[in-house]
Amino acid sequence: MSTRITMLKERAEAESKTAREVAQKAADEGREMTDDERHTYETSMKSLTEVLDGIKAVKADEAVMAQAKEFADSVGVAEKADIKARVKSLGLTVVDSPEFKSLLAGFPEGRVPSKSRVQSSPISVKSLFTGASSTSAGAFVINERADIVEMLGRKPLTIRSLVSNRRTTSDTVEFVAETSHTNNAAVVAEATSSAGQTATAGNGGAVTFANVSGGGYKPEGAWAFEVKTAVVKTIAEWVPVTKRALADVAQLEGLINQELQNDIVEAEEDQILNGDGQGENFTGITATSGIQTQAWATDLFTTIRKGVTKARTVGRVNPTALVLNPADAERIDLAQDGNGRYYYGGPQALGQRTIWGVPVVESESQATGTGLLGDFSKAVVWDREQTTVTMTDSHADFFIRNLVAVLAEERLAFGVTRPTAFVSLDLTA
Repeated sequence: MSTRITMLKERAEAESKTAREVAQKAADEGREMTDDERHTYETSMKSLTEVLDGIKAVKADEAVMAQAKEFADSVGVAEKADIKARVKSLGLTVVDSPEFKSLLAGFPEGRVPSKSRVQSSPISVKSLFTGASSTSAGAFVINERADIVEMLGRKPLTIRSLVSNRRTTSDTVEFVAETSHTNNAAVVAEATSSAGQTATAGNGGAVTFANVSGGGYKPEGAWAFEVKTAVVKTIAEWVPVTKRALADVAQLEGLINQELQNDIVEAEEDQILNGDGQGENFTGITATSGIQTQAWATDLFTTIRKGVTKARTVGRVNPTALVLNPADAERIDLAQDGNGRYYYGGPQALGQRTIWGVPVVESESQATGTGLLGDFSKAVVWDREQTTVTMTDSHADFFIRNLVAVLAEERLAFGVTRPTAFVSLDLTA
């Protein structure tokens, strides 16, 4: 126990004894305390409170000094004088000063009467214990780590919500697509003869049949079909993380899971639009054989309108969306007439943006200078396994390095059931 605390405790015991004796005397005599006794009692109790507060302050100062010494020892600073100089608080600086001791010398009992006038000489404080310095209290400041982790942000994903979404339990999906259609439907007159068809033998023994005039025969249409196959592919990504990070940062696992899943979905959107069909890539819409094309014609709006015509007259669909890169969508928003008026309402425009009645959808996965118009229900995603996240330390030497591989993957197939339902637009003059 330090000498200062010992002295304060002795003073506290003296003040406590004085207060007890005054109160006990009045109690033993069965009376209330006199005015002088009450004044003595209250003065002693007030002094006792001040002394106890002083003991708490000294203990706190000594605890700081002990922490400072421990810190200094850990970095090789061992001399007590140096430690005390570095971490002495403002309170300790004052009570240890010659000026303060000279002030108390006029009061041998260590008590300053309540009505006494006191004034010390100026006390010089050369070095204040401050949290702003790493060599002072700042050495004990622990930074608070907020629970905010600000990621870089992501592009909006829009294409998956446009196409048809189905599920499959197989690794290969087959669908039937019509390749040609000849419409021979016609008005048929009532039969006037009961005679059947006539047979004619041709070269090589082939036999052909001809309808008899007035037989009332119905015309035969010509339809052709083919079976198409969409193979389930895997989109995956993994990242390494330490076990300590997973254990110490409660939200890190969730962040990894979410960010990995978002990476997968971004890759999925790009594959749906632009997959080239090579290797494990999807055959995306723009690479699908049979989709229509529309060359640049006069201006942006004329080109789009001609594409709408092709979708309706050849693809036999009403387009559900026009997918544009944000840069091309900006060209539409900023288009003005000869009087400087915006065609599409300008900054005050509200609601869904449309061109020729077709909703405009922005996607950064769509190449600049091109547009994709069509009925997107004619493109289908079959989910085999939706996005899952797994973790393991069995990868390479991760087990002995306390690392974990976090893997996200999904399995799905993609196909365009009617290629002519889509028109690729050239939006560059």
